[in-house]
Amino acid sequence: MSEAAKHILHEPEVEALLRQELVLGDQALAGVAPVLSHMLNRPGQSLISDDIVACMRGMLGDVARQLLLAQSRVSGDRQSSLNQRDAIDALSERLAGSTTILSHCYALAMEGLLAKRLDEELGLDPVLSPLWQELIASDREEIAELAMAAMAAQARFIQAQRRMDLPLDELPADLFHEVLMNLGRSPQSPGPEVQFSLEAVLRAEFDESTGRLGLMRRLIGSLNGAASVALSLDHGGVALFVTALAHLTRQPRELAILACHERQAARLALSLRAAGLKRADVARQFMLLHGDFALPEGFDGLSIDQAASLLATSSVRGAR
Repeated sequence: MSEAAKHILHEPEVEALLRQELVLGDQALAGVAPVLSHMLNRPGQSLISDDIVACMRGMLGDVARQLLLAQSRVSGDRQSSLNQRDAIDALSERLAGSTTILSHCYALAMEGLLAKRLDEELGLDPVLSPLWQELIASDREEIAELAMAAMAAQARFIQAQRRMDLPLDELPADLFHEVLMNLGRSPQSPGPEVQFSLEAVLRAEFDESTGRLGLMRRLIGSLNGAASVALSLDHGGVALFVTALAHLTRQPRELAILACHERQAARLALSLRAAGLKRADVARQFMLLHGDFALPEGFDGLSIDQAASLLATSSVRGAR
């Protein structure tokens, strides 16, 4: 947030300031996909973190590799294009042309790097946070089982991020559909007959509810009115924090992750307030994420409904 945000302001001024900051944040996010596409095609630049670009390249390549492997399995062609690095690269490049796929990979890369940073800086385990331990030990059997399954999925996610992989069965359902459509329209397509069989096989194996994102959504949803307990980064951990933030504010999870970036301070402040946190709790999350940071003094007077209303004006809101 800009220096102006640190001044003492009256309530209408605070609302106007946060609205202006949110617009600036929207403009910054609107430019992310084109810049990422540029970066993926032109290595060696530094407009965006090299770690994020490398991770995204790895994930897109892994998705392409899995699709071509499945294609080879269904067609029975052991000499398929799977063994050709050029085919994987070409399909990966096509997948990178989708703004939604690209944005999802970007958010996952950011989440992985944020979890790694907080592990290094705060000693916050990226897999087993204190809240996760409490949920696993819950006397409600359904929550304990769900927490254990979600924690195991989180452990796989952290390992996959280290390898720069993205399993097909960890995609949201709409993106899973989109990557299949991209394969069908690409030069690497096996043709209508094999494509039909391939999609049938992959769709039969896919279940969004058993993936990491589905499990965490169900876990946070099962907490009902207590979901806000996850809105403490050093207690809930990054994964549950952003899942709860998205759940409580009805935003896409990707947007909740991007709100943790320092250039999206207004979005994060409004999201936390809309989720019910008071100024002191909001300030504490900023301290954990960004160190020395001052919310505008008039932030106390901003109601939950006002914060939610301001968030609703964001041009990058959507639903997934």
